[in-house]
Amino acid sequence: MTKSVELQKEVWQELDRIIQEHRGDRAALIQVLHRCQELIGYLPKEVQVQIAHGLGVSLGEVYGVVSFYSFFSTKPRGKYRISVCKGTACYVRGSMEVLERLEKELGIKAGDSTDDGLFTLEVVRCLGACGLSPVITINDNTYGLVRPDAIPRILMAYRPAGVA
Repeated sequence: MTKSVELQKEVWQELDRIIQEHRGDRAALIQVLHRCQELIGYLPKEVQVQIAHGLGVSLGEVYGVVSFYSFFSTKPRGKYRISVCKGTACYVRGSMEVLERLEKELGIKAGDSTDDGLFTLEVVRCLGACGLSPVITINDNTYGLVRPDAIPRILMAYRPAGVA
């Protein structure tokens, strides 16, 4: 198989080792996906094909799991994963304006990552903090009652010193 993803030979060997541990074990799909994503940070198509072949499942089944669970990603993610809640309470209280400001400040759209690999911006349906709406999270940090004009200050805490 041609491996067009630009991964080092050692990484492909480790991926193959993880898959080999569960060869033919269809029930290990989520575990294998998780370990492979931990290794390289995301699950490009070539890796999904390799997993499907090794576990004896269809590529459609692999992709179905990857696309269903928000934990999995088919694109490289930034160091900081920004989630904007678009649940009803957050939406009514201005989460779309917060999202628009994040897109403007980061120069990306929801679902994308910044070129420097620092941020990934995503929309989620509910973060479970409706009383603090609108809410965003950055990795494990939660920000409530967020206003669009607070976004530059919030992002500054995650940028290297001297980078605006």
